[in-house]
Amino acid sequence: MQEGDVQERISVLRALIHHHDEQYFQKAAPEIGDREYDRLMEELKKLEADYPLLAAMAAEAPLAERRAAPPSPTQQVGEGVTEGFEHFTHRQRMYSLDKTYSQGDLATFDERVKKALGLEKVRYGVEPKYDGCAICLTYEGGRLTRAVTRGDGVTGDVVTANVRTIRDLPQEVPGLPKDSSIDFTGEVYIERAEFERINRAQEEAGKETYMNPRNLAAGTLKLLESAEAGKREMKIVLYGLGHVEGVTFATQSELHAKIREWGLPGLTAGWPQMADGMTEAWEMIGKLDVARKNFPFDTDGAVIKLDDIPSREKLGTTSKHPRWAVAYKYETEKALTRLNSITLQIGRTGALTPVAELEPVLLSGSVVARATLHNEDEIARKDIRVGDTVIVEKAGEIIPAVVSVVLEKRPEGSVPFDFAAEVARLGLDAERRGEDARWYLRNEAHPERIAREIEHYASRGAMDIEGLGEAVVQQLVERGLVKTPADLYFLKKEDLVALDKFGEKSAENLLRAIGESRTRELWRIVNALGIPQVGSQTAKDLARRFRSLEALAKADETALISVNGVGETVAQAILSYFARMDKAALVRRLLGECGLAPVPPPEEAPNAALPLSGKTVVLTGTLPTLSREEAKALVEKAGGRTSGSVSRKTDFVLAGEEAGSKLDKARELGIAVVDESWLRQIAGETGQTALF
Repeated sequence: MQEGDVQERISVLRALIHHHDEQYFQKAAPEIGDREYDRLMEELKKLEADYPLLAAMAAEAPLAERRAAPPSPTQQVGEGVTEGFEHFTHRQRMYSLDKTYSQGDLATFDERVKKALGLEKVRYGVEPKYDGCAICLTYEGGRLTRAVTRGDGVTGDVVTANVRTIRDLPQEVPGLPKDSSIDFTGEVYIERAEFERINRAQEEAGKETYMNPRNLAAGTLKLLESAEAGKREMKIVLYGLGHVEGVTFATQSELHAKIREWGLPGLTAGWPQMADGMTEAWEMIGKLDVARKNFPFDTDGAVIKLDDIPSREKLGTTSKHPRWAVAYKYETEKALTRLNSITLQIGRTGALTPVAELEPVLLSGSVVARATLHNEDEIARKDIRVGDTVIVEKAGEIIPAVVSVVLEKRPEGSVPFDFAAEVARLGLDAERRGEDARWYLRNEAHPERIAREIEHYASRGAMDIEGLGEAVVQQLVERGLVKTPADLYFLKKEDLVALDKFGEKSAENLLRAIGESRTRELWRIVNALGIPQVGSQTAKDLARRFRSLEALAKADETALISVNGVGETVAQAILSYFARMDKAALVRRLLGECGLAPVPPPEEAPNAALPLSGKTVVLTGTLPTLSREEAKALVEKAGGRTSGSVSRKTDFVLAGEEAGSKLDKARELGIAVVDESWLRQIAGETGQTALF
């Protein structure tokens, strides 16, 4: 692979992984499964390790600038923080676990641990890997005082009120020492039976159903009303430690024993199981694979942890993972079935997504009859044909996908799937654009496209209009009652009661929800508009900068690019959106006739007294002790902001080893170049605050 191709691939992988992170963590709508995501991450890790200079330069490549990609996802943890919640900086950083799918990788992990500790054999604990949301609980003198999500590992959302609704979590633990202060880490999850109960209720009310228990747990944990969270039976498991005062633990097994002794919710009965060496641990992993099929909650792997807690200090951590623990992910369950046909599904952007219509087959506890085929190129690459016997898996136990074709079972006379011919047969006016593997409708007034646009507008990550799910939207569009999001605000009760399975109470509730959406946060309406390249995080950045939809609509390219996280491509997408007569008319109508009054974010407290107030710092290279996120946190602590690229607006470039082209550009522009010790002084880490 040529250097230019490597740099381009690194940029593409970073942008793709950040997109999937947003879909998973922010929108609770993953598009790919864990295994496919991990393959992307492993490819990126390998490229960054093999080509460190190109990896440093990739952040400045034109593609990366256009996509405004944040720092590499290989250096980041978790889902970030959420507006509407108080944020809290963890007393001890929370890490994610490195993952593996092979016994060989576990052996390599074991050898690395033994070599670092100078031991012939190491004792491990094997635990179920709960599929939930990471959480940190603080007990002060035995009383629960705080619950915080992992967030980005450094800062999380305070969700104490919602966590207090968990029935089996004690608010006070008499057994804990009165002078103790302990951060317990664990997972909030929802059992499958509760997940199914809630989804049945959603269906009966004509609302959207949840994709899986993990996403339901995430959504419940982030509800702004704890009374609503209390209507759902969340569970919690505690299995780790953060900051600890007033008590000590020698081993992981002792921690689990104490958790049970104190009446706190610990691992399911029979776990953890202790193993003398990785050979025994592998046997426990196999045993857990059998046992987990009878657990009432979802698991997707086993966690192997060094039992001796003091020894963990010697092993330390990477910027993202502890070196003393690893997660082994079980192979996804697969099934054979027949592909009866391929249909095309229309999205809100007009993209045509091919879907495999399958002979129903039982897979991972549920019947699967449809699976994604992604795009035309993917069908061609796997040579998937109608009539084939295919191998299907639930990728990450979430999204059914066709893995491969059983060629020896292919019927005679089968022909490759002709995407263009199918588009023509359906009478769709569609095209491929440039190198994009997807086809798009040219007709923006197509009913299916309108329906997807309305669904996005009403979704939880946008205007959050409860009761306006797929089935209801489909009827509204089919009957010509809604052609744009603005039409929602002119619906009448008689329009709604005429819909199938819609009574007066449902109509009143939906009209109330639509009315309440008039005063949603500004970022929600920005996200709801469906501006290309603008997701929820970019919408929040834009809302903070412009503070009104009118100001955003009038912004020029210079103003847009001044927003952290907005590059040329995103800026052009925003400008193109508001330049269109139909979109400009929609915005005017929403703010005028429809009466929308978006609420801007709170004014940020002035940081004029802080040493980096109003200053922009670009981070580049590897710092001696700080991770990129830790350095960014110190810049923000000192009142500054960080940027991904060097320009004349940059005040300082914080450079470490292998700083690359950003350092060259800083010198070319005469920008001050500083190091980690300077940052620590500025942030008050050493008691000094002078700029130089």
